[in-house]
Amino acid sequence: MTTPVPDPDAFAALLCDWSMGVMPGDRVGILSTTLAADLAAALHRAVLERDAWPYVALEPPGLAADLYRLAHPRHRTEAPPTHMAVAGALDAFVRIEAPANTTELAGIDPAVVAEVATARRPFQEASLKLRWTGTILPTPALAQQAQMSTGEYAAFVTRALFLDRTDPAQAWGDLSATQEAMVARLTPASEIRIEAEGTDIRLGVAGRTWINSDGRHNMPSGEVFTGPHERSANGTIRFTVPTGPRGVTVTGVELTFKDGEVVSARAERGEDYLTAALSTDASARYLGELGIGTNVGIDRATGHILLDEKMAGTVHLALGRSYPETGGTNDSALHWDLICDLRDGGRLSADGEPVVENGALIV
Repeated sequence: MTTPVPDPDAFAALLCDWSMGVMPGDRVGILSTTLAADLAAALHRAVLERDAWPYVALEPPGLAADLYRLAHPRHRTEAPPTHMAVAGALDAFVRIEAPANTTELAGIDPAVVAEVATARRPFQEASLKLRWTGTILPTPALAQQAQMSTGEYAAFVTRALFLDRTDPAQAWGDLSATQEAMVARLTPASEIRIEAEGTDIRLGVAGRTWINSDGRHNMPSGEVFTGPHERSANGTIRFTVPTGPRGVTVTGVELTFKDGEVVSARAERGEDYLTAALSTDASARYLGELGIGTNVGIDRATGHILLDEKMAGTVHLALGRSYPETGGTNDSALHWDLICDLRDGGRLSADGEPVVENGALIV
């Protein structure tokens, strides 16, 4: 059984034209689970209509859990050759997250997850060299995770994608322009300070590049981000939005940094996962990203990081890997985004001047 999506053909057109920029002759991967069959079919048609080559790979839900449960030593130490071959054969790809169970990895040893992630780094690096897009399908499992009905959640995702707008691509263009103004304002900044209940942290960003994330890589998107200086973070931050990395619920994370390094870490729930993640490698205790959410179509947390980190009025920090295009140099197998909500008295300032105040952007 497939899962209904908001207007599959409009969704597919947005992904092909705005996100991936499919051109004649492109080799385009369409990767997901079998729950995404309707959207995959629409994308297959859209890619063919653009005189490009579609490659569709839909897996039964649950294969990821099997990988971790049945992993032999080679699976924990080697990059998967089949995945490497596919990455080498594509020009662009879209990965559609469409789970049947958002907690299927809850019983997996976090250390095994970290080992497999480290082994797959060459595949990750090869994939990032392509024109890639990650998106989400509103499945019943994701609706349950968000504590919404299936229909309510599908409408929520439709708004987040701007597919409720008369011209979705124009709506993304408008947001892109707003974010470009934010980038212009933040580029000269030397220091970012984040303040909220239980939070007061400073990060150095002088000379780093701010990126306008406007739906090209993540769809939906809506953020500007950079890579803070690796040794600059000082202070404490409390992440008030729950996260569910790899199906594990983690809430109430509080991190204290000294000269860039996490020196104290705790979580109200999922602390074992937090501890294991910080032990992924030597760079996992340092920050790789600072992002500011701008998407007004996302107005509440859903438990899914692709959506929640874009929520207008929030800021997120990522432990681990930097994006090289920001100037960040942190090299890690981990990249874990954690979200701090600024909508109730919080503030983000650049060199002392407010950029986000009580959740409102000041541009």
